[in-house]
Amino acid sequence: MGQRFWVVGGEYSDCAFSRLEPGKSKVSGPFQDELRARMEWQRLTFRDGCAATERYAICAEPAAQ
Repeated sequence: MGQRFWVVGGEYSDCAFSRLEPGKSKVSGPFQDELRARMEWQRLTFRDGCAATERYAICAEPAAQ
């Protein structure tokens, strides 16, 4: 099995991004390639304009051996 990618993040309590708002976190995936994960990241990041307190990141899961 190859490497898998996840998009994680959500709405934070302030612009310091130190604490996620309860119930506002999001996890999308797994994606089999980074391009699909980037497309989902872009969709989530820019869907409502640019919300100042939302942030998402792409995380790579190590490949199983």
